[in-house]
Amino acid sequence: MYKTIIRSILFRINPEIVHNLVTRILKIFSCIPGSSFLLRKKFSCTSPALHRKLFGLYFPNPVGMAAGFDKNAEFYNELADFGFAFVEIGTVTPRPQPGNEKPRLFRLTKDNALINRMGFNNKGVEYAVNKLRKKHKVIIGGNIGKNTDTQNCSAEEDYEICFRKLYDFVDYFVVNVSCPNVSNLKELQDKESLSRILKKIIKVRNEMPVMKSVLLKIAPDLNDNQLDDVIEVVQKEGIDGIVATNTSVQRDNLLSEDLLIQKLGQGGLSGQPIRKRSTEIIKYIADKTRGKLPIIGVGGIMNEYDALEKLKAGASLVQIYTGFIYEGPGLIKKINQLILKEFTDSN
Repeated sequence: MYKTIIRSILFRINPEIVHNLVTRILKIFSCIPGSSFLLRKKFSCTSPALHRKLFGLYFPNPVGMAAGFDKNAEFYNELADFGFAFVEIGTVTPRPQPGNEKPRLFRLTKDNALINRMGFNNKGVEYAVNKLRKKHKVIIGGNIGKNTDTQNCSAEEDYEICFRKLYDFVDYFVVNVSCPNVSNLKELQDKESLSRILKKIIKVRNEMPVMKSVLLKIAPDLNDNQLDDVIEVVQKEGIDGIVATNTSVQRDNLLSEDLLIQKLGQGGLSGQPIRKRSTEIIKYIADKTRGKLPIIGVGGIMNEYDALEKLKAGASLVQIYTGFIYEGPGLIKKINQLILKEFTDSN
């Protein structure tokens, strides 16, 4: 029903308008008594075989919502009703910022993909903190970044502000230095800059009474030498895991017309075209670290088999975003059902 009716209607509307419309409907629907129970009954898949313990947390299943969908921590509990075990809010910056000019979110339907150049649009860390004060139905990850007008040489100060203010309200952190839609942000993935930021974050964490895990989100466009540098810095600074991967600036082997791609311009590509590279990076990191560095696999998961591919490559958990847009909320249950089938078949 989603793909044949609902999606065909929604895809006639500007994608950013659709996002705002759908999230408003979610909020309204959640106010109806019994709505949460009905959604969970339809979309959830529960079994002890799906449980995962990672980062000192108990995940009821390995499927989460990637950062970017709930930028301001406004509907994480509503997303939990669709069966997500965890929701990554953000990217959050110290001060509110509007992001890049609209239009800034586009569909490539022939490729089952999105291009976005949102630019860390969000209402700021204080707004997110206020939204996170209510009871959580789901594990919350805090994805943090810097304001666009903050110089890279001062970036660690922005990350520290978000880290400190969110510390009591999220369950784990993701340091985002890989988004292609913020000017010069990807330069922070170089060895020296990355080490400076992560060192600051870990220093602050060491001051806290309770330790919370810190992960690093990386781009799919890194080559093997750059990946080696990232792994070295992550291990040296005591980072707890990697989120692989963010969106891509590459436009290789797309089915969409060249003229359309050129017209849409710059932005991060997500969805099916980055599936293969994302999985390759997961496997590379897992092999290099002998499986000792936890990985959250994200990028191009458009069906349950794509998710299983990421897990078999070495990911401990997976996240979806574009797949959720194209396939609908039933995708979470399909992924968990396939994982259960694999578990049953292997025992």
